[in-house]
Amino acid sequence: MKPLFILLIIFGIVTTISKIFHHQWNSVFAGSLAMSIMLLFTAIGHFAFSRGMIMMLPPVIPFKKQIIFSTGFIEILAAVGLLIISFRHLTSVLLIIFFALILPANIYAAFKKIDYQKGNYEGRAINYLWFRVPLQVLFIAWVCYFGIFAN
Repeated sequence: MKPLFILLIIFGIVTTISKIFHHQWNSVFAGSLAMSIMLLFTAIGHFAFSRGMIMMLPPVIPFKKQIIFSTGFIEILAAVGLLIISFRHLTSVLLIIFFALILPANIYAAFKKIDYQKGNYEGRAINYLWFRVPLQVLFIAWVCYFGIFAN
């Protein structure tokens, strides 16, 4: 829920500021900046809550800690890439693939009732999927709109 709020609030603030100071709505920049800030926020979770994030990966996956830290760094790189106009399209394509690849971990975590912040099995369970799956689709659509189709 927090990433969605960050995405929407930053987008609203930046588009409003661009209208006030530049007399136009700069939604492409606002959309890219909002996604970048959201990615930085979620990347922090990979390092601050690594124990719980590791729990989100099924037992058959090796090198869990390395994967969690790597995906945190990927989110940081994507946050930067979205803000560099010449890299925005490529970053967006890779980010869409990334979002699709991490969705199974979120589904697994929901079935196992994992609370990644507390690192326990007392999370919101399957009801979380009713929010998480559409949220992931929204992130993909957001990146398509502001990162691929806007170029």
